[in-house]
Amino acid sequence: MTIGVGLAGFGLAGRYLHAPLIRAAGMAVRAVATSRTAEVQADFPDAETVSDFGALTTRGDIDLIVIATPNALHAAQARAALEAGKHVVVDKPVTPTAAEARSLQALADSRGLKLAVYQNRRWDSDFLTVRSLIDGGALGAPARFVNRWNRHRAGLRPERWREKAGPAVGVFYDLGPHLIDQALVLFGMPDWVQADIFHQRGGGEGAPDDGFDLLMAKGNVRIALGAASLSGGPPREIRLDGTDASFVKTGFDVQEDQLRAGTDPLAPGFGVEPAEQAGAVWTPDGEARRAPTETGRWIDFYSAMRRAIEQDGPVPVSAGEAAQTIAVIEAAFESAQTGRRVPLA
Repeated sequence: MTIGVGLAGFGLAGRYLHAPLIRAAGMAVRAVATSRTAEVQADFPDAETVSDFGALTTRGDIDLIVIATPNALHAAQARAALEAGKHVVVDKPVTPTAAEARSLQALADSRGLKLAVYQNRRWDSDFLTVRSLIDGGALGAPARFVNRWNRHRAGLRPERWREKAGPAVGVFYDLGPHLIDQALVLFGMPDWVQADIFHQRGGGEGAPDDGFDLLMAKGNVRIALGAASLSGGPPREIRLDGTDASFVKTGFDVQEDQLRAGTDPLAPGFGVEPAEQAGAVWTPDGEARRAPTETGRWIDFYSAMRRAIEQDGPVPVSAGEAAQTIAVIEAAFESAQTGRRVPLA
């Protein structure tokens, strides 16, 4: 039987980063909670548009609810869906606090339901390449990991909820979960964190942050993560220094642009970046060789979610895992406020 999906939200995330992948993974979007009826009908003519989230929880043809709404709504909506007996996917960040994420995981476990967090950047082409190089021993033992997201957006856009005052808004809650999650996948929970979380574009007191620099350590490995809203040049930078060699790469994974352009996630070439965008492995003597980029595979998240529901298997990213990412975010805010290094268990 086909898994029926209810989608909450049909903005950028819901329409382009979730819905096409849900369909490509063999599940059916039955209903969407949104005011964007015309867009839903254009993309999913068989789906019904409903006016509120609660309508998704009461439908018998919905097995899985996917939450792609503003961050402040995640915890309450995920709890309501679980209490209604639905499996749940929550867009990142799973919740504003780590305690809320752990509570949701406990609720899902007690109900025998699947709860997953959409950390899709685990399946980015550049990150998969880094994992492959580590697993293959091409760089030796990891020593330093640098992961940055740069963009130049001088003007504020107050119509966007992420740029209004409120809980879990700003660039750190937007991009931080991606970069932190990738670091935790590679190295585990860090020993300590030191952070500068800042706002540089005006907007008055209380305006959300628009940039951050985060330094962490795991044993001898140093991890530097960051993002900025007044930063030109390569929009994406990833670097891993090892005892034997370094890997350096710039440029974005292509999957988001492909989904926005309407490319089918099952089409040949989906997730394949241009060859000239490949990174390089640099040896200590200054020689560089091209390192072919892995194919990006965001669809793997929803394929794994389907298997988890149908075969009672593990979810692709659990709320328990995502709670660790939020715990790092909370520690980073503490560090930024106190100006001190914050230890992590």
